[in-house]
Amino acid sequence: MTAHTESHVREQVREQSARDGDARGDMLDLSALWAAIKRRKAWIIAPTAAVFGLSLVAVNIVPARYTGEARILLESRGSFFTLPGQSSVETTGQFDSEAVQSQVQLIMSRDLAREAIKRIGLVGNSEFDSGAGALNALKKIGVLIGLGGHPADRSPEDRVLEKYYDRLLVYPVGRSRIVAVEFTSQDPELAAKGANIIANAYLELQEAAKQDTARSASSWLSTTIEPLRKRLAEAEAKVEDFRSRNGLLVGANNTTINAQQLGDLSTQLSAARSQQAEAQAKAGLIRDAIKQGRTFEIPDVANNELVRRLIEQRVNLRAQIALESRNLLSEHPRIKELNAQLADLEGQLRAAAERTVRTLENEAKIAGQRVESFTAALDGQKKNVSTGNDSEVQLRALEREARTLREQLEQYMLRYREAVARDSQNATPADARVISRAIEPTEPSFPKKLPTVLVATLATFLASLATVVSRELLNGRSDAPAPQPRRSPGWIGRGREAPRAEETPADSRRERVAGLLTHGGRLGQITLDLAHPEQTLADLAERIEEPARGMAPMVLVLDGAGEGAATPTDLAELLSQRCRCIIVDLAADRGRSEAGFSELLAGEVLFSDIITREPGSRLHRIGPGRAGRAAVLAASDLVEVALDALCETYDWVLVAAASNDEASVLASIAGRAQGGLVMAGQLGNGHAVEAAYRLAEMTKAPVTLMLDAPETAPMPDLRESGASPVEVPA
Repeated sequence: MTAHTESHVREQVREQSARDGDARGDMLDLSALWAAIKRRKAWIIAPTAAVFGLSLVAVNIVPARYTGEARILLESRGSFFTLPGQSSVETTGQFDSEAVQSQVQLIMSRDLAREAIKRIGLVGNSEFDSGAGALNALKKIGVLIGLGGHPADRSPEDRVLEKYYDRLLVYPVGRSRIVAVEFTSQDPELAAKGANIIANAYLELQEAAKQDTARSASSWLSTTIEPLRKRLAEAEAKVEDFRSRNGLLVGANNTTINAQQLGDLSTQLSAARSQQAEAQAKAGLIRDAIKQGRTFEIPDVANNELVRRLIEQRVNLRAQIALESRNLLSEHPRIKELNAQLADLEGQLRAAAERTVRTLENEAKIAGQRVESFTAALDGQKKNVSTGNDSEVQLRALEREARTLREQLEQYMLRYREAVARDSQNATPADARVISRAIEPTEPSFPKKLPTVLVATLATFLASLATVVSRELLNGRSDAPAPQPRRSPGWIGRGREAPRAEETPADSRRERVAGLLTHGGRLGQITLDLAHPEQTLADLAERIEEPARGMAPMVLVLDGAGEGAATPTDLAELLSQRCRCIIVDLAADRGRSEAGFSELLAGEVLFSDIITREPGSRLHRIGPGRAGRAAVLAASDLVEVALDALCETYDWVLVAAASNDEASVLASIAGRAQGGLVMAGQLGNGHAVEAAYRLAEMTKAPVTLMLDAPETAPMPDLRESGASPVEVPA
């Protein structure tokens, strides 16, 4: 083991101790603190009872107050009919959180408060108006010595405003656009009336503000429209005068005559060029077809009436030649006549095709003449248009100015009509509506009798209890009872059978232990009785030395029993049902495939990686690890550091070792232990007795033989017997 490994283990120990509670040594003596609380219970009960009585009287004397609540939904109520020319989309989503807060402040404004005070009739109401009725003696004295002014020195509304704001609560309901208006008064009818009037006054204030805005807008627009109309008339007159002087007359589609003529000439020129190209293309195709002997494949030739008749005659003539050829030879006069007629028809067909070609060529020439004519006319028109461009630029500038003035006038006229429409009564609804009107409350909002009494009583009780506890802590518990002799842990003795009447529990235990002790009081024996676990645990506690403050006892357990006898794991299971217990199993090299104590000492894992627990058990276990028990027992200095960390975390730490281990191997662990146990099984186990004597020579702590009960019953589940096991650390 290197120094780096030792420092790494010590660092892990420090972290584990910090997680499991580094203030273990400063735990309070709860039993002494509870005794002090019982001695001074009068200091707690008396103030609590007094406050209970006073609060009960106070809640019945204080005048009851009632609260009326009205709720207002903030939403845009403008529509296409109330806002002409505007879509409803423009007015939605305008109430964010800041806007809602602004409306809350508007409801609490001073102007609205004055109007609400008049409508509710709070002036002269003794609850709100300090000037109503005669002044009492205290107020008169205050006025005389200058601590307060006379109510008559202020206006009635100013006198009521302070109380009005005290009884008014306006707040937005969370994550919504709803504003709640609460008004409190000793009169339930007045409370409901005040909340409703304030809500109505707020809506009327919004409507009036909208009407004022519309009225001011219509007034400004009316003074602006007339001069704008005159400017528009002058601009349009300039446009017409300039157009007539420069001959820029407008035809169809709002274009000038020159531009229309230029467009027409361009269209006609394009049509003429298309006709010329088409005629030339057809003539060329027909000539090529004539040369190739495919004259009749051209539609213009085939569709000619003369050509069709000639073709029909040729067909009939060929049919006659074929018919006559059956009986006559080729040199027969009839055959020669028919062939001559056929040749004449072929010549007529070629002449008809050539006439079609000449016709198309003539059409192409005519189209060419038209193209030249249109081109000359187009060039001349272009010159006319180019000369008029400068005038058109000036005309467009004048038209643009007139169009701008016309659009501005139309917009002003539209806004003016809208403003006049909104100025009328009920044409501009408020952007809010009352969704819940206040009703006359039946239950008072103040005081809440039961909660007030409970809170006052509980607060007094806790304050008194804290005072007593603080006094005990600050005084150091000097008056606590004298310390008693060392007792067994708190979990020992629960559920035990009652002792016999002829002897006390202390005498019975003392005599039983004294009869079992041998070897100078350092070697004894106890019985592992699973049927009576409390007795076994009490005897075990008597045989363990007191550990250091804040540390758990560590016990070295040697397994010297045979097969079928109780093992160190059985004892650890019994302890784990009552407290937090862990067993470090170094008796054999079981489970070397898993990480264990050897890997912890090597700095490869943490405690949380090697501590295991079987299903259904509360016992924690650490195995030897892959390196084996020999590697763990060889690093005695690091083992002590790790065991100290476990003692700071658990209530019991058991280290199981083999009974035949040499003294040099177990010496360091035995010297650190607060007790030694040897699992002997039954009486007469010489090997266990020999191991116990050898263990007694290695440690100054008591060494005990653990015997099995004559008839070992199944281990009971202490959780079902009413015991409250300690929570096992994660």
